Amino acid sequence: MVETLSTQDAAAPRTNGRLLEVDSLKTHFPVKRGLLKRTVGFVRAVDEVSFHVSAGETLGLVGESGCGKTTVGRTVLRLIEATAGAVSFDGQNVFEARRDQMKHLRRRMQIIFQDPVGSLNPRMTVGRIIGEPIGVHGLARGAALNERVASLLERVGLSPDYAQRYPHEFSGGQRQRIGIARALALQPQFIVCDEPVSALDVSIQSQILNLLSDLKSALGLSYLFIAHNLAVVEHFCDRVAVMYLGRIVESATRDTLYEDPKHPYTRALLSAAPQHDPGRRRDRIVMPGEVPSPIRPPSGCAFHPRCDLTRRLADLAGATEVERVNVSGDRVAVMSRCTRERPTLETVGRNAEHACACWFQDEHVPPLTETRKAL
Repeated sequence: MVETLSTQDAAAPRTNGRLLEVDSLKTHFPVKRGLLKRTVGFVRAVDEVSFHVSAGETLGLVGESGCGKTTVGRTVLRLIEATAGAVSFDGQNVFEARRDQMKHLRRRMQIIFQDPVGSLNPRMTVGRIIGEPIGVHGLARGAALNERVASLLERVGLSPDYAQRYPHEFSGGQRQRIGIARALALQPQFIVCDEPVSALDVSIQSQILNLLSDLKSALGLSYLFIAHNLAVVEHFCDRVAVMYLGRIVESATRDTLYEDPKHPYTRALLSAAPQHDPGRRRDRIVMPGEVPSPIRPPSGCAFHPRCDLTRRLADLAGATEVERVNVSGDRVAVMSRCTRERPTLETVGRNAEHACACWFQDEHVPPLTETRKAL
């Protein structure tokens, strides 16, 4: 019996509450040197990351290039093996799944890649690209397979006649639609969108985002939306998690995070984002220096060498480096603590499921005038 594409069946979530749960995920890559290729260190691409995605929800994962966003998405799908931690999908442990169990999970968890050119085999027709996963899982064959491919092409806004063409005959936006059709081929519940619009023109970006939004409503999909464009994330996501150097530093609902960001890194990112509304314009916060090496990350809070609040207090204390601050007083002790202890995520408020308990929140640090008196 051949399965057919059923919008009604896919639209009803099969689980209640959290569909995907990620707990203390670590992905470290060994650094090898010498003739014997001995391991001399590790690139801590993902370090103690925890989050969840509910059924029918879109979680945005944002941060600078190299912060580990893509590695998180691929590790969740087991395209990259994790170093430690756990990923649970619909109550099933993904990392402990056997080969046959993993094949079943592949049908329910898919990915849309960032590069619409490199993700498509140039030697295969569009029909073969979309139909390959259907054939591998034995869902359809022959005429039924061709009908299913045609249905998927129509669903993403392409003509069924395109099935006989090759990827090089299409524009970037059309190629990304083909990638989306391939991701939908197995009727998944959860899709990792790895910067799906970053390589496209602005006008095409809106079309692809609208398509993803329509598919989410029609098929009851859940997304992990990886991006660096904060304007796109604000438009598309329900919740947002901010990553820095392999760790999530803040996570909250979209409205809460954009209206009242707590972590200094989040504030700096938002200050650099273009604003279409002049009334929402923020003062630009310039982050000095470069992103630290993930091989030897800073002690304590990884962001403290670039933190504006840390440097302001260090300047008031007359110190040239944050680590050299040694002034008595509670306010400076807070700053010293940030260089030694790694902050943990805590629940803050009703709309912020997690927000980084940074030592430099407003409740910890008084206005600069009061700080000068304390020092």
